[in-house]
Amino acid sequence: MMQIPDSHNQKNSLFNAMNRFIGAVNNMDQTVMVPSLLRDVPLDHGGDVKAVRTADDPAAAANDTPYFHQDSDMYSSYILLKSIRNNIEWGVLQGDGRGKERAGVAEVSRVEAEEDDLEKQFHYHLNGLHAVLSKLTLKANMLTNRYKEEIGCGN
Repeated sequence: MMQIPDSHNQKNSLFNAMNRFIGAVNNMDQTVMVPSLLRDVPLDHGGDVKAVRTADDPAAAANDTPYFHQDSDMYSSYILLKSIRNNIEWGVLQGDGRGKERAGVAEVSRVEAEEDDLEKQFHYHLNGLHAVLSKLTLKANMLTNRYKEEIGCGN
């Protein structure tokens, strides 16, 4: 018998997290008419970048590493977010020079999968992917708002 998930759990689904991220990046892409204006403009305008993280991110809290690099500009963040969106929508190209790394990681993961519980691994990676997508969505929204501020459109 097929179960219909309630709307609260469905709101937290990976599919919806991906859609929120893709929507935020699409909004950013439609808002940013002149990407070159983003060069050398810091993403955080004087704020504390380390303060921007989710409560469910024990890795960032444990090593006190911000997930927004202070030295990156808005342009590099813009390009990164669009690249990640394209990877989600179209898949990762194997000819991008990282295929060999992935093959090695895939082999290690395969061996671990045989030794460990697959359900635990799935939930671990699902939670991690959900957390990363939430952070990237926040970053896309922040970049869009900062661009509006820079060009004088404000919220």
